[in-house]
Amino acid sequence: MSPSEMFVMFGGIGMFLYGMTIMSTGLRNACGEHLQSILEKATRSRLTSVGVGIGLTVLMQSSSATDVMVIGFVTSGLMTLTQALGVIMGANIGTTVTAQITAFNIGMYAPVILFVGAIMTLFVKKQTLRDIGSVILGFGMLFVGLSMIKQSIAPLAETPLFIRLISGLENPFATILFGVLFTALLQSSSSSTVIFQAFAVEGLISYQTAVWLVIGAAVGSVMPNLLAGLTANRAGKRCSVLNLLFNLLRAALIVTLITVFPQILTFLQATAPGNIARQIANTHTAFAIIAVVILLPFSNQIVALSEKLIPLSADENKIQEERRLVYLTNIERIPPAMVIDQAHREVSRMGHIAADNLADAVDCFQEPSERKQEEVLSTEKTVDYLTKAILDQLVQVRMDELTPRLTTKLYDMIRVVDDIERISDHAQNIVEYSEVMRSGKAKLSEDGMRDLRELSDLAVSSVRLSVEVFETEDVSRIGEARKLEEQVDLAKERVLDNHAARLARDKCDPQGGIILTDMATDLERCSDHGMNLVDVVENG
Repeated sequence: MSPSEMFVMFGGIGMFLYGMTIMSTGLRNACGEHLQSILEKATRSRLTSVGVGIGLTVLMQSSSATDVMVIGFVTSGLMTLTQALGVIMGANIGTTVTAQITAFNIGMYAPVILFVGAIMTLFVKKQTLRDIGSVILGFGMLFVGLSMIKQSIAPLAETPLFIRLISGLENPFATILFGVLFTALLQSSSSSTVIFQAFAVEGLISYQTAVWLVIGAAVGSVMPNLLAGLTANRAGKRCSVLNLLFNLLRAALIVTLITVFPQILTFLQATAPGNIARQIANTHTAFAIIAVVILLPFSNQIVALSEKLIPLSADENKIQEERRLVYLTNIERIPPAMVIDQAHREVSRMGHIAADNLADAVDCFQEPSERKQEEVLSTEKTVDYLTKAILDQLVQVRMDELTPRLTTKLYDMIRVVDDIERISDHAQNIVEYSEVMRSGKAKLSEDGMRDLRELSDLAVSSVRLSVEVFETEDVSRIGEARKLEEQVDLAKERVLDNHAARLARDKCDPQGGIILTDMATDLERCSDHGMNLVDVVENG
């Protein structure tokens, strides 16, 4: 291969990869935020998760992009590992579409496609149409790049060095390893598979060699996800390992199947006689589907293996214990009246979690700590989860079987859930103030911190007492709760009056003053939300 031909090949690879990037970006922009919302909803079943994984990957033309999004959702607690595995499996099927598209010989139309995409991208004003133009432009670049690759690699068939390299790939395991490394370098199984197709079309490799390369490409495709997992929390790392485990199991499964039943490859070749590009594309797709069909029933075992490789920490065990319903389970099997009682227990449990979170947020403000901040934010997600889970259960209660008193109690329960959720929201606000303080962008005087500490102690005590009154329905403590709430109101006024006095004496940092007033408001509102729980008991 001459230097000019080598430059053409590298230029073709670059254009192919860039075309895929432009196409992916255009699709994401055209779809707006729907991709993330779809991914978040992939929780109903394993099959739904697989379907979402296929759809998103076809849209984005990148299984790596889908998998990285999944790692983000697992890291943030929006998706479980079982749900994530379903999406990962679907992404492995969706990524085979690229090879199916490039198996069509439409290279002669690529310049026209490129021209149309460029016109739309450069001259159309409407953003949605410009995004669609980017998709068309990327599609055209993909085929122009592929044509350049084919043109440049044709002379390789007569190059002694390349012939020796290809002959060294006769060993299946060496060939798989080459596919792994080549794909890890490109960070795209779609791209490497298309390049293997081009090699086969030019007669540089046989169909059998391409099969082993495709198997290796699936394993090599996890490299971007492993890199993404390095900066994630333990759940995110576990998700990236889960992806690796699935693809290793997939490779082992496919190698075993085609070794024991070589007729599989004969059948796949027969699906497109005389068209080796289509044969490779069909093989790529068939391997992905076979692996998902066989391994999907073993999702729980694969997830368990990933959890053994990266065991759950004490904090994660706590999150798993809290982020589930304890009392509101199997409500369709118990009388509606009993459901209300179970709901009361569940809401009370949620109230204690939110009250503890408020106390932790106050501690984090007084003694700033990144670890404490992460714990508060994690618990806030737990409260959000419980809010949705409890409300989803309550709306299923058969209203026609409830007495008027129980109907009122049901509606009260729904309102209380909202109040408790708001308390945890204010806790999140407080740790955000803590982050500003820790960064040095704001500071409070000792007097200001002392005033906030007094108000914080009263507000936390008020919320805890309100939750206890709601849980026990002890009307004898309502007066105590109201008195404590009034003390919170008075303490807030003192905080603001003292702050105004310090401002007058020019003894207060302006940014710190904003945080002080905002936090005082948050604390006072937490006490107000707590009193709403007490009102439910008093009016019940």
